[in-house]
Amino acid sequence: MSDRTLNATAASLLGFLHEGPLTGWDLVVIAQQRVGDFWSLTKSQVYRELRAMAADGLIEAGERGARDRQPFTLTDAGRKAFQQWLERDPGTDIYRSPFLLLVSFGRHLPPDRLADLVARGRVAHAQQLAEYEAHRKAGPDDPFNRATLDFGIAYERAVLDWFDALPEAITGAASMVTRQASAPPS
Repeated sequence: MSDRTLNATAASLLGFLHEGPLTGWDLVVIAQQRVGDFWSLTKSQVYRELRAMAADGLIEAGERGARDRQPFTLTDAGRKAFQQWLERDPGTDIYRSPFLLLVSFGRHLPPDRLADLVARGRVAHAQQLAEYEAHRKAGPDDPFNRATLDFGIAYERAVLDWFDALPEAITGAASMVTRQASAPPS
């Protein structure tokens, strides 16, 4: 086993493998469903980490099955490495938003284009809030999933409040109709 420090991507895969053997494809799908709204994992990252973790003895590759899919199983070393990762301080959140980056350079866009992007961004966040709230009503299966879902709901509400407080120089007068039409029901 290697002494490499787990990154969050590798750790998340080990966390999912606690549920039993999974293929790389299974892990991509599960990651998208469970953490995709707040942590992005690409297919290439998943397969790269699986190879590295297998080489480090943290997981074992099983026999290839249908469509050449290969299940991976967590080893005792993998459980130990995951536990050590859990016990570390997670560090400071790093927030990356292509939309905020664009807004920061908004003075270089034609006002109608910026207003359109802002209006569409608000609609997208209103839709995401509605999805989270519908999922919340369906009842997440455990308090850990519920806590992350509640964060998503609070986040989307805060983003919508931010959109509503943007000055007209950013939103444009034409976007007022879009904002009112996309307001989530109270």
